[in-house]
Amino acid sequence: MSEPPWIWQYDHVVPSEIGAIGPVRREILQQLLDRNWSKRDLFSVHLALDEAMVNAVTHGNRLDPNKHIHVTCRMSPDWLEIEVADEGKGFDPAAVPDPTDECRVSHPGGRGVMLMRNFMDRVQFNERGNCVRLEKRRTPCDE
Repeated sequence: MSEPPWIWQYDHVVPSEIGAIGPVRREILQQLLDRNWSKRDLFSVHLALDEAMVNAVTHGNRLDPNKHIHVTCRMSPDWLEIEVADEGKGFDPAAVPDPTDECRVSHPGGRGVMLMRNFMDRVQFNERGNCVRLEKRRTPCDE
Protein backbone atom coordinates (compact mmCIF):
# COMPACT_ATOMS: atom_id res chain seq x y z
CA MET A 1 0.00 0.00 0.00
CA SER A 2 1.45 3.36 -0.97
CA GLU A 3 1.63 6.42 1.25
CA PRO A 4 -1.08 9.05 0.77
CA PRO A 5 0.05 12.32 -0.81
CA TRP A 6 0.79 14.37 2.32
CA ILE A 7 -0.26 18.00 1.81
CA TRP A 8 0.65 19.25 5.28
CA GLN A 9 2.95 18.07 8.04
CA TYR A 10 3.57 19.35 11.55
CA ASP A 11 6.11 18.44 14.21
CA HIS A 12 6.14 20.24 17.55
CA VAL A 13 7.54 19.70 21.03
CA VAL A 14 5.30 21.07 23.78
CA PRO A 15 6.14 21.75 27.44
CA SER A 16 4.26 19.59 29.94
CA GLU A 17 1.78 22.34 30.78
CA ILE A 18 -1.92 22.23 30.05
CA GLY A 19 -1.78 25.82 28.78
CA ALA A 20 0.80 24.89 26.16
CA ILE A 21 -1.44 22.50 24.23
CA GLY A 22 -3.90 25.14 22.96
CA PRO A 23 -1.70 26.54 20.17
CA VAL A 24 -0.98 23.02 18.87
CA ARG A 25 -4.66 22.14 18.81
CA ARG A 26 -5.56 25.44 17.11
CA GLU A 27 -2.92 24.96 14.40
CA ILE A 28 -4.11 21.45 13.52
CA LEU A 29 -7.80 22.39 13.58
CA GLN A 30 -7.11 25.50 11.48
CA GLN A 31 -5.44 23.35 8.83
CA LEU A 32 -8.52 21.11 8.71
CA LEU A 33 -10.81 24.14 8.58
CA ASP A 34 -8.77 25.72 5.77
CA ARG A 35 -9.24 22.52 3.77
CA ASN A 36 -13.00 22.41 4.41
CA TRP A 37 -13.12 19.31 6.57
CA SER A 38 -16.61 18.79 7.98
CA LYS A 39 -17.76 20.19 11.32
CA ARG A 40 -18.20 16.60 12.49
CA ASP A 41 -14.55 15.83 11.70
CA LEU A 42 -13.37 19.03 13.37
CA PHE A 43 -15.29 18.14 16.53
CA SER A 44 -13.95 14.56 16.51
CA VAL A 45 -10.33 15.61 16.04
CA HIS A 46 -10.65 18.41 18.60
CA LEU A 47 -12.00 16.05 21.25
CA ALA A 48 -9.57 13.18 20.60
CA LEU A 49 -6.53 15.44 20.30
CA ASP A 50 -7.38 17.25 23.54
CA GLU A 51 -7.78 13.93 25.34
CA ALA A 52 -4.46 12.63 23.99
CA MET A 53 -2.51 15.78 24.86
CA VAL A 54 -4.07 16.28 28.31
CA ASN A 55 -3.43 12.60 29.12
CA ALA A 56 0.19 12.93 27.96
CA VAL A 57 0.78 15.99 30.14
CA THR A 58 -1.11 14.84 33.24
CA HIS A 59 -0.82 11.04 33.28
CA GLY A 60 2.24 10.45 31.13
CA ASN A 61 4.53 13.25 32.26
CA ARG A 62 2.69 13.82 35.55
CA LEU A 63 2.83 17.60 35.03
CA ASP A 64 6.63 17.49 35.31
CA PRO A 65 7.84 20.86 33.95
CA ASN A 66 11.14 19.24 32.91
CA LYS A 67 9.34 16.88 30.49
CA HIS A 68 7.71 17.52 27.12
CA ILE A 69 5.18 15.99 24.78
CA HIS A 70 5.90 15.53 21.10
CA VAL A 71 3.07 16.05 18.61
CA THR A 72 3.43 15.07 14.97
CA CYS A 73 0.74 15.37 12.36
CA ARG A 74 0.40 14.73 8.67
CA MET A 75 -2.56 15.28 6.45
CA SER A 76 -3.53 14.12 2.99
CA PRO A 77 -6.63 15.44 1.22
CA ASP A 78 -8.71 12.68 2.87
CA TRP A 79 -6.70 11.33 5.81
CA LEU A 80 -5.24 12.70 9.04
CA GLU A 81 -2.64 11.07 11.29
CA ILE A 82 -1.60 12.54 14.64
CA GLU A 83 0.86 11.10 17.12
CA VAL A 84 1.18 12.32 20.69
CA ALA A 85 4.12 10.98 22.70
CA ASP A 86 5.14 11.72 26.26
CA GLU A 87 8.25 10.98 28.33
CA GLY A 88 6.40 8.93 30.92
CA LYS A 89 6.72 5.25 31.74
CA GLY A 90 3.63 4.38 29.66
CA PHE A 91 0.61 2.26 30.45
CA ASP A 92 -1.31 -0.74 29.16
CA PRO A 93 -4.40 0.57 27.32
CA ALA A 94 -6.00 -2.88 27.52
CA ALA A 95 -5.94 -2.57 31.32
CA VAL A 96 -7.98 0.64 31.39
CA PRO A 97 -11.35 -0.16 33.01
CA ASP A 98 -14.49 0.33 30.95
CA PRO A 99 -15.88 3.71 32.05
CA THR A 100 -19.38 2.66 30.95
CA ASP A 101 -19.40 -0.25 33.40
CA GLU A 102 -22.20 0.23 35.92
CA CYS A 103 -19.83 0.39 38.90
CA ARG A 104 -17.63 3.03 37.17
CA VAL A 105 -20.13 5.44 35.60
CA SER A 106 -19.88 7.89 38.47
CA HIS A 107 -16.06 7.74 38.55
CA PRO A 108 -14.74 11.07 37.21
CA GLY A 109 -11.79 9.69 35.19
CA GLY A 110 -10.99 7.00 32.67
CA ARG A 111 -12.99 8.16 29.68
CA GLY A 112 -10.20 9.56 27.50
CA VAL A 113 -9.18 6.34 25.75
CA MET A 114 -12.82 5.44 25.13
CA LEU A 115 -13.54 8.88 23.65
CA MET A 116 -10.50 8.74 21.37
CA ARG A 117 -11.54 5.31 20.11
CA ASN A 118 -15.12 6.42 19.50
CA PHE A 119 -14.32 9.65 17.66
CA MET A 120 -11.38 8.54 15.50
CA ASP A 121 -11.22 5.86 12.83
CA ARG A 122 -8.15 4.20 14.30
CA VAL A 123 -6.35 4.58 17.63
CA GLN A 124 -3.11 2.72 18.28
CA PHE A 125 -0.69 2.80 21.20
CA ASN A 126 2.96 1.88 20.99
CA GLU A 127 4.21 -1.12 22.95
CA ARG A 128 5.42 0.99 25.86
CA GLY A 129 2.12 2.87 26.06
CA ASN A 130 3.57 6.38 25.96
CA CYS A 131 2.61 7.24 22.38
CA VAL A 132 -0.83 7.24 20.79
CA ARG A 133 -1.54 7.44 17.08
CA LEU A 134 -4.91 8.93 16.09
CA GLU A 135 -6.18 8.48 12.54
CA LYS A 136 -9.20 10.07 10.92
CA ARG A 137 -10.70 9.58 7.47
CA ARG A 138 -12.35 12.67 6.05
CA THR A 139 -16.15 12.54 5.85
CA PRO A 140 -18.21 14.56 3.34
CA CYS A 141 -18.59 18.22 4.23
CA ASP A 142 -21.66 19.41 6.06
CA GLU A 143 -24.35 21.00 3.99
